[in-house]
Amino acid sequence: MYAATRSVALVGGDVRPVDVEVHVGRQKDNFKLSGLPDTALREAKERVRAAVVASGANFPNRWVTVNLAPADIPKRGTDYDLPIALAVLAASREIPEMRPAIIVGELALDGRVRAGASSVGAGVLSARSKIPCVVARSVAAETAAVPGSTVYGVESLADAVAVLRGESEGEAVAPVLPGRPEVEGDLSLVKGQAVARRALEIAAVGGHHVLMHGPPGGGKTMLARLLPGILPPLTDEAMVEVALLYAAAGLRRGMGRARPFRSPHHTASRAALVGGGSGIPVPGEVSLSHRGVLFLDELGEFPKGNLDSLRQPLEDGVVTVARRGASVEFPSRFQLVAASNPCPCGFRGDSRKPCECRPAELARYRHRVSGPLLDRFDLVVRVGRVEAGDAAGPASESSGTVSARVSDAHEFATTRADSDTPDARRALMSALDGGLVTARGAQRVRRVARSIADLALTESVGSEQIAEALALRGEW
Repeated sequence: MYAATRSVALVGGDVRPVDVEVHVGRQKDNFKLSGLPDTALREAKERVRAAVVASGANFPNRWVTVNLAPADIPKRGTDYDLPIALAVLAASREIPEMRPAIIVGELALDGRVRAGASSVGAGVLSARSKIPCVVARSVAAETAAVPGSTVYGVESLADAVAVLRGESEGEAVAPVLPGRPEVEGDLSLVKGQAVARRALEIAAVGGHHVLMHGPPGGGKTMLARLLPGILPPLTDEAMVEVALLYAAAGLRRGMGRARPFRSPHHTASRAALVGGGSGIPVPGEVSLSHRGVLFLDELGEFPKGNLDSLRQPLEDGVVTVARRGASVEFPSRFQLVAASNPCPCGFRGDSRKPCECRPAELARYRHRVSGPLLDRFDLVVRVGRVEAGDAAGPASESSGTVSARVSDAHEFATTRADSDTPDARRALMSALDGGLVTARGAQRVRRVARSIADLALTESVGSEQIAEALALRGEW
């Protein structure tokens, strides 16, 4: 006796359909699961058996073979519990044929359906295939936020059987569409630091990478954490991309419009940064910050090899992770923001406290950040001490005010022409000939100048924009 249901596998930053095939033979009690399952999935037998019995049905006391096809795609997690249980019930003739659906959900021992990380993947596959999906009721509304999906939320295995047999009309869940994200913190709390604030605003317009350096206590970390609050909200497409990446990492982020913000510790491994793992490849921090901000605090404390591993995703916007039997691609279009003290003690160049670092210590510290990586920072800004006059001064512009200007600049950029004045071209060539920038650096200076012009709603890039872009590309 044979039956099949359909579920979903998360592969890289995308989804693939998985057929959950079940055959019930004549031999005595046994349970075999094939199709490259991980440890959590191999333990499905106990959860499925208990849930089926608790729901008032009979689990076949025969040889049950479960295959997850295609068998060459690694499967992970507990979201296959519900489709396996339904396929077992159908194959053993406990329930008649069910209508087609994409099914995901973990089963509790009493038959309740728990939310899993791949619910959003079921919504994506539902939209593509025009087939409804069945997920835990607790995540049904956010899954329905996937454009074009049809979602049914269920509380238990018995609910799922009723919906798929047509015994329960079970209305499709209405999507809860996320609005503009709430901002955590506000730029109005930042005292002084006019240059750093200006750099963040320009970075938000053009997606530029930023390095802030200076003594402790200047507000580098606070400024970095406020950047997502002035970035435009995620589009529907980007929102789905981000949610799928978090699901692939076994994390639930939900369908929100807030830009991701990731801040790994400097002790994080290379695999944690760029992706990998000992089994099925999972996305790293560069992919979890896709469409958002990757913040590296204490840049000089990160191992040099780990930092250099960021160069390829910064250029290509994608990471390929190869493991035995699996090679997957994860998107990684992120905005890199880094903060660093100027030296190990933190006070090199400070006007009040002298630096205590020996030349050899300083050389080792600065050698960790390679020249090619430094060249990829479009904006390098010193964040100095906050003086008493600044701390007691009036409030700065709010994140909402700055965000409105950034949005206007983004809208302007969609319709304007893109040209340089002769003065701008001469200024850029002079900087290149004088060794102030490399060829790649000159391209980045020009991009920053274009963002500055967009903020001013100006069609052509002039020499004044080039000059400001060069001034904001200081030395570390």
